[in-house]
Amino acid sequence: MTTHPITSELIATTSEQGCPTGTSSEHSLTPWERITFTMMGTLCLEEVLTATTQGLVDEFGATFARIWLIRPGDICTACFKADICADRSRCLHLKASSGLSTNLNGEHRRVPLGMLKIGHIAHTGQPVCLNDIMNDDRIPNKQWLQDNGLRSFAGYPLVFQGTVLGVLAMFRKELIRNEEFRRLAAFAYHTAIAVKNAQLFEEVKGLKDRFERENISLHQDIDSEHHWEDTIGRSKVLKQVLQLVPHVAPTDSCVLIQGETGTGKGLIARAIHRLSGRNDRAFVKLNCAAIPTGLLESELFGHEKGAFTGAIAQKAGRFELAHQGTIFLDEVGEIPQELQSKLLRVLQEQEFERLGSTRTIQVDVRVIAATNRDLEQMVQAGAFRADLYYRLNVFPVTMPPLRERQDDIPLLTRYFVQHYATRMKKQIETIPTKALETLCRYHWPGNVRELENLVERAVILTQGSVLNMPLTDLKMTAPPPSSAEPTLESAERDLIFQTLRKTNWMIGGTTGAAAKLGMKRTSLIYRMQKLGITRPPH
Repeated sequence: MTTHPITSELIATTSEQGCPTGTSSEHSLTPWERITFTMMGTLCLEEVLTATTQGLVDEFGATFARIWLIRPGDICTACFKADICADRSRCLHLKASSGLSTNLNGEHRRVPLGMLKIGHIAHTGQPVCLNDIMNDDRIPNKQWLQDNGLRSFAGYPLVFQGTVLGVLAMFRKELIRNEEFRRLAAFAYHTAIAVKNAQLFEEVKGLKDRFERENISLHQDIDSEHHWEDTIGRSKVLKQVLQLVPHVAPTDSCVLIQGETGTGKGLIARAIHRLSGRNDRAFVKLNCAAIPTGLLESELFGHEKGAFTGAIAQKAGRFELAHQGTIFLDEVGEIPQELQSKLLRVLQEQEFERLGSTRTIQVDVRVIAATNRDLEQMVQAGAFRADLYYRLNVFPVTMPPLRERQDDIPLLTRYFVQHYATRMKKQIETIPTKALETLCRYHWPGNVRELENLVERAVILTQGSVLNMPLTDLKMTAPPPSSAEPTLESAERDLIFQTLRKTNWMIGGTTGAAAKLGMKRTSLIYRMQKLGITRPPH
């Protein structure tokens, strides 16, 4: 095995001074060895870079130390060096700074390859050592150098297997001796190894996260009770909804699915994902109403270790898990207002920060939201941000309640009977006609989910081949017919009430009750108040 000459020099130097062993060895380490051991003791790239620059300040007397890494161009249109950047696909990104300044967003946060002394080092792969920086034209900001008493500069490329990863640079008030510059070469070599190890670890971790995302998606597919093909029905209102899916699925537009609880909003969301170009990536679902408000931000955006009591480890949020896939935010109307602005930012900029972190994370996520609440009415009441509502409501889809799909009730009943009879290994051949007629007359406040639960209960109770439907469990809450002649006021009340039910109590908008009744939204609200019409509790 061939030993790198820089490594040989470091080994020789270490051998002359003796190989440190045991706990007492810390005091026998040279400054270079202390920095190297600290730097090599972590696989976190940020910690490697910070340990390197801070080590040069603490152990080597550097007044100012920085590291730039070559990364893809990311802010080229906004970068003030864009005009002098020949290749905007990659440039030097400032990643660590210690000493006089720790600011990573200053004038030199981006350096084009080949420009300035830092870019020249990265472009040529050759180190630079200057002991008379005040008289060197390649060093700008002479007044800043003089104010801080700086006399020398050293810059070294971070090279791993012939590839330049970045540049390590420092300023000192003292001159840099030849021996020190040679040691810096060895140090830069080991820094490059540590940086590459950390980068590879991040890549492996990224692949692991991707596999976890895909695993989550796979388990959700397996565990899902119904699939796109299981959307049973032939009613006109359902067909109108299903015809919308192939149109919106291939796009990346936000979809807002509205409808009462149990109408199958999740089935439509999954259908949109499966027919999209993201169908080979994760479909991540989050019920916003099922997560306590205090934990919802962490579930959505993740958190860092120590971000709050009980945060014993770093955790990726659902948006990270859904990267390049789809996230389904069920019951989006339950998101508290303090989180709505952060959700809006993800939709607009596709970026966020984990809880307890300042590092911005970029994601590519398609958002599908669902709610059984009237978001437009919530906007009017100040309970939901208008800009978030309009961002979510790019392509609205309204799921019809089961009471408007009476033609589908027999089909759904037969499907659920067959499904649960097969699961329970029962042979059920007949569904009484009277039972089907009763089911068709029922108003189904719990929609398809309520019907499914009733059928499952019926299959459990059935002992023979005829389905034993527990019809007494149905609460027939429809008001009894009145023998008195209806008044104009009662007829108006009934018409408004029935229209509101059909629109899922959506008052405004082109598909709202006001439009269907040919009234202004404010006029309808006034009539509702006068007639005492309020939405019944769910």
